[in-house]
Amino acid sequence: MDEEMKNVPIPASLYRRIEEKIKGSNIPSVSSCVTKVLREALAKEEGEQVLSKEDEEKIKERLKALGYLD
Repeated sequence: MDEEMKNVPIPASLYRRIEEKIKGSNIPSVSSCVTKVLREALAKEEGEQVLSKEDEEKIKERLKALGYLD
């Protein structure tokens, strides 16, 4: 997804909290984390089902183990 990006200022204290939270995770940046959280929140508000890539992979692996997927 190649979208134009815009900057949104957030308080430095919030930025640092997010930075600490994502340390050691597979989330590459504060910007990526904020984008992910906002997309999920908007989708939930709009009634969409939201699965993370990790959740989707776990479901696929489970379905394969049960013989539903090759």
